[in-house]
Amino acid sequence: MPFERLISQGAIQIHRASRDEMAGLFKLIERDLKDAAILELSEDRRFAVAYNAALQCGTVIMHSMGYRTKGEAHHYHTFEFLREALGSKYTDLLDYFDACRSKRNRTDYDAAGEIAGTEVAELIEEANKFYKFTKDWLAKKYPQYL
Repeated sequence: MPFERLISQGAIQIHRASRDEMAGLFKLIERDLKDAAILELSEDRRFAVAYNAALQCGTVIMHSMGYRTKGEAHHYHTFEFLREALGSKYTDLLDYFDACRSKRNRTDYDAAGEIAGTEVAELIEEANKFYKFTKDWLAKKYPQYL
C-alpha cells in the first residue's frame, strides 16, 4: 500500500476529495498569493501567507491522491507525504518549504521582525511556481478535480 509508513504512524488517512473541495482550496491559494503581494503588510505576515499558499498546494496534491493529514503536525506531514508522492526530483523544493514552515512557526509564535524582505520575495516566487506546478500536475493526473 502506498504511504504505508505515514498511515501506520497515524499521520495521514484515506480521504475522498470532491471537486467543490478542490475549488475551495484553489480559492485559498489564490487569495493567499494575492495577499502575500500586499506591500503594506509586515514581512512576517506576507511570509506566513505565502507559506500557506504553498502548503495548500500540497494539500491539493494530497487530497487528489485520496489522503489527508490526521492529528497533530499536519504541516510537517503534508511535506512528508509530498516527498513520497512527488519523488526525489522535488526534494530540494520540499526541503525549502519545510524550512519555511519552521520560520513561519517562529514568526507566528515566538518572535516578530525576523523575516527579511528577500526571504519574502523568494517564498512568494516559489509559492507561485508551486501553484502553477500543482495546477499542471492536477490537470495531467486528476483532471476531474479541475
